[in-house]
Amino acid sequence: RQYLSSLKGKDMRKLIVAEFITLDGVIQAPGSAEEDTEGGFRHGGWTHAYWHDDIGAHFFQAMMEADTLLLGRKTWQGHGAAFDPMPEGDPFGDVMKSRKKVVVSATLQSTSLWRNSTIISGNVAEEVRRLKEQSGQNIFLDGSSVLAHTLIDNDLVDEYMLHVYPLVLGNGKRLFPEGKRVNLKLVESTALPTGVVFQRYLPDR
Repeated sequence: RQYLSSLKGKDMRKLIVAEFITLDGVIQAPGSAEEDTEGGFRHGGWTHAYWHDDIGAHFFQAMMEADTLLLGRKTWQGHGAAFDPMPEGDPFGDVMKSRKKVVVSATLQSTSLWRNSTIISGNVAEEVRRLKEQSGQNIFLDGSSVLAHTLIDNDLVDEYMLHVYPLVLGNGKRLFPEGKRVNLKLVESTALPTGVVFQRYLPDR
């Protein structure tokens, strides 16, 4: 509260958390079976059957309004392996390469996997607050469930951009920390033909 009061009147960059999420709040391994099997998770790749081009368009638009990616180590490594080798001239690949990447990790020693990356290794909440105080466009986070919990617990998220999928998985890593109450205000909701609902929420503080 003291931090928020001290920033009253200042323009701050928005930190946007963007996730593929199931009806029971799971965000683990949406892209492939091998993406993240931690905890014995066996449902990886659950988004594939529901793809619609508008999903990609939503992410591309969000990336055009952001200049920094804030990611946990696993998500950073997965994205880096996928995007950094893309040939020059690929529209989405070029955008991802050009953005500043900030990876939060206590173990990562090198950022050579993905260009334009720096490491936060401690005092995560305070470092992210400083990042938000810097001039620039939006800060964008996807995946990164452990980091997302830290940001939510410290009231650092300014918008949730969610693609909600019409399925329940029953287990897996969830977006919101267990036991944490978060009041939200819906500002956009669009149903896609495949059953996915695109929703944007702002914290209702």
